[in-house]
Amino acid sequence: MKKVRASKIFLAIVLILLVIAFFSSGGAEYLSFSSAKEHLQKVRDLYHQQPYLISAIYFGVYILVTALSLPGAAVMTLFGGAVFGLVWGTLLVSFASTLGATLAFLIARFFLYDFIKSKFRSRYEALQREFQKNGGFFVFSIRLVPLIPFFVANLVFGLTPVRLSSFYIFSQIGMLPGTLVYVNAGKQLGELESLSGILTPGLIFSFLILAMFPWISKALLSWLKARKVYSRFQRPKHFDFHTVVLGGGSAGLVASSLTASLRGKVALIEKGKMGGDCLNTGCVPSKTLIRSAKWAHHAKEGSKFGFENVQFELDFPKVMERIRSVIRAIEPHDSVERYESLGVRCFQGSAYVRSPFEVEVNGKVLKTKHIVIATGAHPRRISFPGIDEVSVLDSDSLWDLKELPKKLLVLGGGAIGCELAQSFARLGSEVTLLEAGPQLLRHEDDEAIQLVTDSLKRDGVQIETLTHAKSFEKKEGRFLCHGETSKGESKIYDFDYVLMALGRVANVKGFGLEELGLEIRENGTLWANEYLQTNIPNIWTCGDVTGPYQFTHMAGQQGSIAGLNAYASPFKKFKWNTQKIPWVTYTDPEVAHFGDTSKDLQKKDIQFEEYKFSLKQSDRALAEGGTDGFVKVWVAKGTDRVLGVTIVGEHGGEMLSEFSVAVKARKGLNHILSVIHPYPTLTEANKSVALQWRKANTPEWVLNLLGKLRG
Repeated sequence: MKKVRASKIFLAIVLILLVIAFFSSGGAEYLSFSSAKEHLQKVRDLYHQQPYLISAIYFGVYILVTALSLPGAAVMTLFGGAVFGLVWGTLLVSFASTLGATLAFLIARFFLYDFIKSKFRSRYEALQREFQKNGGFFVFSIRLVPLIPFFVANLVFGLTPVRLSSFYIFSQIGMLPGTLVYVNAGKQLGELESLSGILTPGLIFSFLILAMFPWISKALLSWLKARKVYSRFQRPKHFDFHTVVLGGGSAGLVASSLTASLRGKVALIEKGKMGGDCLNTGCVPSKTLIRSAKWAHHAKEGSKFGFENVQFELDFPKVMERIRSVIRAIEPHDSVERYESLGVRCFQGSAYVRSPFEVEVNGKVLKTKHIVIATGAHPRRISFPGIDEVSVLDSDSLWDLKELPKKLLVLGGGAIGCELAQSFARLGSEVTLLEAGPQLLRHEDDEAIQLVTDSLKRDGVQIETLTHAKSFEKKEGRFLCHGETSKGESKIYDFDYVLMALGRVANVKGFGLEELGLEIRENGTLWANEYLQTNIPNIWTCGDVTGPYQFTHMAGQQGSIAGLNAYASPFKKFKWNTQKIPWVTYTDPEVAHFGDTSKDLQKKDIQFEEYKFSLKQSDRALAEGGTDGFVKVWVAKGTDRVLGVTIVGEHGGEMLSEFSVAVKARKGLNHILSVIHPYPTLTEANKSVALQWRKANTPEWVLNLLGKLRG
């Protein structure tokens, strides 16, 4: 770091001295329009005497002028045409200007790139993705428009993520038309009165039209690509619907209702239960189970709150019936009747996509302009040797249990595995959790992982990390799992049920996607671009089937983007922003997260500061008896801009949104610090961590000065 800083200082001094030397020696006067006309004949004579030397001097001076962003490049271009003629002058100017521009580009990047990238990290990442795709187009378009100052373009592009090779190549090509115009005009340098006589309104308009050429070409290529895709299919003469949505989960419900709210004719097809996995087998039943398990935990911990010898009897069928009753209470929100009343035509049955314009359901073919694939995902099941001999559960079938498992083996230490392992342990099952990795919840902050691990162990969960299942068998009436550690040691676990919590697989098979040629990623999800558009332009996708985050709130957000893009296409498209996604793991304590962790930031080589407030210092947490947890915030170094947050606590999920709103509104810890938080609430911890940042970033000399003034 010190060597880089010293290099920057040294180079800055050299550049400043060169600029001072240029102006003090009268360089600006030599490169003026009047001076060029005055010395034209003399230089022409010298060129005829020593053509190579004069060409080399001209070439070198041009590079230096453009590299240092000095005034005079336009005059030098005219001068080159007047002295060297159209062909040789164009070659000299084209290469000298591009090399000089590239040096200016590198100078700007060397001095300011890291600072700009760090200062505006969130917006810069989006810019980087855009330039990776269209950097060449941007450079080419800007270079074609002579209204934009040459040196400004060089310096600005140096602060962007555009690749050096793209900058050089597209600069040389893009500047060539303007170079030709100026060099050709230079042949009449003697007759020109000023630079303004070169760029007539008609010529400027022609350049602007030329600048649009790459974007027109891109649109044309997209049209030709789409034409090739659709060549296998016949477009209907009329359509039954504007949009047909496949899947009645969170993503599909939002996409269809949004289209209907905009008066678009939309159909929704669901082969199972409306509401999808979240309502019927995911979020709703699992959180209801967690609540029942928490009651059992409170009863066991009653002595801490003054209740001795608390006794209770678990009625497991009643626990499961309560889960079903909560689902029934929510069902009307996602029902066919409700969505029909919103203007969505609902079909119950299995869909099959026959073409980009036809979807078959219940023997009827629906003709549509757009299709939205929102078919969700299902639990991953691995065919271990002997698995058919034992009782297997997953997050779908779990809710059919009639009795509490005495011994439950959980495979997988992700969010689902940890939540269900803790819940069943609290209800009275003997739970063993196998995780192949070194720790649970591998995407979370290390300190958060440790708190959750300790909590699960206190609840009686036997956690076996660096251990995976190899095979299963039924022996003498017992179910056995043969496992193996990372060191090759064999282990045997007996159980009544094995719960597979090994992730989820996108639903992409069995309804025509393969036959259409829709692109599938290596991880099995349906490919989509930043607009949630598949490789067939009128087919869109959202939710768990495409990812990358398989959360209900993400599916809903994606549903709104996919539905809106299908509705507004081709006039407008909205990008799907994957930055700073919030999520919550509903263990006890909860782990709520938003943005990056310290591990993420270190991988990205981002400089940051970390601040933490322990809930052991929270008055409300002390009163509630839930002090296991903290609020941890990562901010960009030297600023209050939030890069990531992890909150561990009994109500961590409820505390997270304040940070999400602040970041969305482009506010930092200063803003959170300025908000009055009611006392005593857990959200005061958010303000307390912001106060820690303020104290750490208040200069000591300021405090000393205030002490002297007010002492």
